[in-house]
Amino acid sequence: MKKIIAVAILTVGSLYGAHAQDISKNALGLRIGGDSEFGVGINYQRALQKNNRLELELGWRNSNEFNAVKVTGIYQWVWNIDGGFNWYAGPGIGIGSYSHKYKAHGVHYKDSGAYGLITGNIGIEYNFSELPLQLSVDFRPEIYLNDDYRDGIYGDFGLGIRYKF
Repeated sequence: MKKIIAVAILTVGSLYGAHAQDISKNALGLRIGGDSEFGVGINYQRALQKNNRLELELGWRNSNEFNAVKVTGIYQWVWNIDGGFNWYAGPGIGIGSYSHKYKAHGVHYKDSGAYGLITGNIGIEYNFSELPLQLSVDFRPEIYLNDDYRDGIYGDFGLGIRYKF
């Protein structure tokens, strides 16, 4: 009976260890994405606990009519899939500013202002074991809180590359 209990404890312990994943303490890089507008962001991740982290991003978008800058913070839970593959999800918030240039009835107009957003994300990442490199693909639904820049829900798909340290 003692052998069965010992084997059961070792089996459960090894299964738990196989699913536990220590995330990197820090990661810094770029996230490229957007919906109808191309966007780039300087992205920083900071581990808070073994499977939780905070992701901060300074992003900017350019289009023919709008230019926008935003700061976003997202709290993420991270789960290991297998080896260096993880998936993650979490809620977040952000603030930003925009400038809008347009032409109507032959007259050029300019407008600018601030906005807020509620966001979240879900994604998958790969952490190289031999290199301090992380690649990710994610989706961020964003609810914008400004009628002049954007109003409603937008989907933001992104690709990320980060240096882990």
